[in-house]
Amino acid sequence: MKNKNHPFHLVDISPWPLIGALSAMILMIGLINLFNFYKTNLFLIGFTITLLVMFQWWRDVTREGTFQGLHTLNVTMGLRWGMILFITSEIFFFISFFWGFFHSSLSPSVEIGMLWPPKGVSTFNPIQIPLLNTLILLTSGVTVTWAHHSIMENNFNQTLQSLTLTIILGLYFSILQAYEYLEASFTISDAVYGSSFFMATGFHGIHVIIGTTFLLMCMIRHFYNHFSSIHHFGFEAAAWYWHFVDVVWLFLYISIYWWGS
Repeated sequence: MKNKNHPFHLVDISPWPLIGALSAMILMIGLINLFNFYKTNLFLIGFTITLLVMFQWWRDVTREGTFQGLHTLNVTMGLRWGMILFITSEIFFFISFFWGFFHSSLSPSVEIGMLWPPKGVSTFNPIQIPLLNTLILLTSGVTVTWAHHSIMENNFNQTLQSLTLTIILGLYFSILQAYEYLEASFTISDAVYGSSFFMATGFHGIHVIIGTTFLLMCMIRHFYNHFSSIHHFGFEAAAWYWHFVDVVWLFLYISIYWWGS
């Protein structure tokens, strides 16, 4: 590797893909065990192993890109395309939820009384917590863009401040979403409306938590001077992901909270 005559990164042998796959399998079996028998042991074991694998795998990637200089221009371009394709796959993932929602709402079946929302389901007021969450995510989109411009201008303090604000807004959104779920008058088992609502907003909530964690890692890396004005793709990927989460929420708010209620 020291005498290579090409700009590409030949990845070293790593245990994390295999251990990560096994931990995901344990996590899934643990979830099934939790849902059916209300036992948390296997789920907690799988969750803990998955977190440890994530931490150590990201540590290795950070080491390769920051300290070993292996993320050349060609490698970074490959990472960019990888992130673009990943976000594209996520878009189609959410399209499936919207497809199911509109299929059920535009032609409600006789099993739910040919009504939408089904009779007995009391929906959320779209101008209360949902509107506040919309404003929070739109504001976080502004702060993460501020952070990006600050990195490109080598402004350390403003990058730190704007990233901190974005993470706080992400946490605030998650807390409000959890409060909304606790106060909900219906559950995931309340007809197709409950299933559509909690699957779509629940998976979006998981994506917000992942995006917040992604930005937190970027803030820690920025604090240790891992980014420069021309070499900061780790942050760019997090910003792209966060903007994707913002846009999905806008569609969720307009279709499920406002139009669908």
